[in-house]
Amino acid sequence: MTQAGWIGTDESGKGDYFGPLVVAGVYIDEKLLPRLKSLGVKDSKRLSDRAVLEMSEPIRSLCPYSIVVIGPEKYNDLYEKIKNLNRLLAWGHARVIENLLEKNLCQRVVTDQFGDERLVLDALLKKGREVKLEQRHKAEDDPAVAAASILARAEFLLRLKQLSSKIGIPLPKGASQLVEAAARQIVEKKGSKILKEIAKLHFKTTAKL
Repeated sequence: MTQAGWIGTDESGKGDYFGPLVVAGVYIDEKLLPRLKSLGVKDSKRLSDRAVLEMSEPIRSLCPYSIVVIGPEKYNDLYEKIKNLNRLLAWGHARVIENLLEKNLCQRVVTDQFGDERLVLDALLKKGREVKLEQRHKAEDDPAVAAASILARAEFLLRLKQLSSKIGIPLPKGASQLVEAAARQIVEKKGSKILKEIAKLHFKTTAKL
């Protein structure tokens, strides 16, 4: 067991039509703070894709972490059953928290507020219910959450690149008109069934197609 510290969790891919939903958790203690600061760790939304990918490796080397990837097919199956994105997010956050608690002494978890705070609490198992869960807006100000946001985004970017290579068409990020145009191109070339393998079908983009 390592020295007591705290866990931060964050997700990536929630607003992206193509690619998976990724949830990451990072455990840190006071001794790691100067090293994370020297790396320039901050909310991944304030970093370029290149910086996110470069920073993810040293974070993985420095900190205990857990990453849960829900690929498009699994995501679509789960969403069909749950019909609620926040419940799906809560499940992912709870899993990374539980994974990190297996090997790290911890009394505190910080995560971004994305819905009713009871959702994450209800999804946690025994170990997770023994810690103090702090859910707040702009939680990325916390260094553990910022580090988690970088790992989640880096994993999302890598998985999106893999999907692009698999189908032979570049998959853009987000849910813009550019994304809609790419989706139309994919459907014209490969048929609509392939969308389940690469996209989050409940997005309005699907209905527009």
